[in-house]
Amino acid sequence: MAALLCTVGCNPTVIEPTRPDQYTDGLIQIPEGWDAPEFPEDNAFTDVRWALGKDLFFDARLSVDGSVSCATCHLPSKAFSAPEPVTPGALGALGTRNAATLTNAAYQPHFMSEGGVPTLEMQVLVPLQEPSEMGHNIVTACEELAPDYAVQSQAAYGRDLDPFVLTRALATFQRSLLSGSSPWDRWQQGELAISEAVQHGAELFGSEGLACDRCHTPPLFTDHGFANNGLDAVSTDPGRWVLTGDPADSGAFKVPTLRNIGFTAPYMHDGRFQDLDEVLEHYASGGAGHAHQDSGLVPFVLTSEEKSDLMAFLHALNDTAFVNDARWYP
Repeated sequence: MAALLCTVGCNPTVIEPTRPDQYTDGLIQIPEGWDAPEFPEDNAFTDVRWALGKDLFFDARLSVDGSVSCATCHLPSKAFSAPEPVTPGALGALGTRNAATLTNAAYQPHFMSEGGVPTLEMQVLVPLQEPSEMGHNIVTACEELAPDYAVQSQAAYGRDLDPFVLTRALATFQRSLLSGSSPWDRWQQGELAISEAVQHGAELFGSEGLACDRCHTPPLFTDHGFANNGLDAVSTDPGRWVLTGDPADSGAFKVPTLRNIGFTAPYMHDGRFQDLDEVLEHYASGGAGHAHQDSGLVPFVLTSEEKSDLMAFLHALNDTAFVNDARWYP
């Protein structure tokens, strides 16, 4: 294991991070007013690394039976999420978690529902080797694919495909999945008119209304924190408790982004809610009363017009150009 971690995590060559003006061919398009995503010193952005990562993202041979690729659970047309509550993995295995969107993954400080993985490079290891997902051994997978990726790998990293190259290339591609051109963004930038319903929905969403922005904070519409949102009176999934060992974290999961929310159904960590109406009903109920439920969850009542306006605002966070972008499709 120590040898594997060194293979994945060590690189004798330090490469300076890429500056925004060095991005080539528009492969990374930074939303107006946002900071450029940071790339690790050992994984600076280049177009050949991005292209290698994209090819690997769609390669089902990364799974032990050749049936599941990264894109199986993270479809571009679904804003890099999946349409099933839980997507079947290799050999028909079924896990317990809904596939979260990769929208703006470059800005996330931690990954997985419990937040136990600190970088995109390390995150790659989890689904690839998880028995209920891709179920493969990363060393074996690289050995099997190395001949087909020899030219790309050498061009991108100066070495054949190995765990270091695999994890870095996939992370490079995922860091390019930036979405910040929804109707709401374009209205704020003065490029697009939006309806009074959307504007009223934004007021309901904000601190003067339901204070949804306390957890779903603009511009990413997440505070990157963790919360028990009252799905169950007794947690059926321990959530972050598994990582911290703190009972107060029972049933707590990473707060998801609401960007592209209209494309990413079903919702919650287990995909239990099929549409946003069900999600709103849950929050309006005030939650199931878990002992460690977030204190901000209190019952509320909306008129039919208010509900419609709030939904209009949420759908104004859908970035159609992002899901239709040819960059993301093989």
